[in-house]
Amino acid sequence: MNARGTRPLRIFAVAGAIWLGVLVLFLVALASLRGPEGGMPAFGPQVAIVELEGLILDVEDLVRDLKRHRENPLVRAVVVRINSPGGVVGPTQEVHQAILRVREAGKPVVASLGAVAASGGYYIAVAADQIYANPGTLTGSIGVIMQMANLGELFKKVGVDYVVVKAGEFKDLGNVSRPMLPEERRVLQTLLDDVHGQFIQAVAEGRRIDAADVRRFADGRIFSGSQAKDMRMVDTLGSLEDAVNAAAKLAGLPIPPRVVLPRRKMSLFDLLKNQFGGLASVAFTPSLPAFKTPLYLMD
Repeated sequence: MNARGTRPLRIFAVAGAIWLGVLVLFLVALASLRGPEGGMPAFGPQVAIVELEGLILDVEDLVRDLKRHRENPLVRAVVVRINSPGGVVGPTQEVHQAILRVREAGKPVVASLGAVAASGGYYIAVAADQIYANPGTLTGSIGVIMQMANLGELFKKVGVDYVVVKAGEFKDLGNVSRPMLPEERRVLQTLLDDVHGQFIQAVAEGRRIDAADVRRFADGRIFSGSQAKDMRMVDTLGSLEDAVNAAAKLAGLPIPPRVVLPRRKMSLFDLLKNQFGGLASVAFTPSLPAFKTPLYLMD
């Protein structure tokens, strides 16, 4: 085929690629505007749901979603669904602050506790206006933990000579090749006590309970949702749906409200499948560099 004959084919291929790109962009935009139960886009005042699942380590996406809902004039309230045993302190505090910023923007936030919302998960929950839990939810565990192994005897048996060169008395604090010295233990205990105090203060402020009263149950124990309600750690026993309706009520929206469901990462295949069905075949504070062991708020 000569050049003239192939030119229309190239034009057709380019046009087809452009059309496919526009279609993909449209589907992505459509997916980001999902309405109730993931259906057609929802317009008008809405309640947005964000999810915290698993260990609290990388929270960039969650913080970004909270910021997006804070700045979206259609979102009038936010529900944070928490299923987490806790995690590293720094990221936990980032999410806590992001929720407070949503509230400062005039949008109520309700926390909905799932199967487990303990330690760092509970730390995040206390930033909300109200906390809903199931009767059997495991929550509480207000404490901080750091764990380090002593492998000195093992190293001797296998013939490993662990050499440390340092400048700074406590630079190799947490060294796994030897027992911890009393002075080092005091340093770490002071650190953990400080972070524990931050946790207690966050609970006292968020739940409007005197810090002295919080200390009575801030010993690392876990509680059921029913026990937590009796101790004023949560407001109400109820499901995610109850929490969504409560958020709508706080924002002055009709019940049931329009809902923006959490965004989930999906492939193009998943996106097409969701849109067209069968027609188309998704510890607590930064780590300490001396021994690479983060502090955890965990159950």
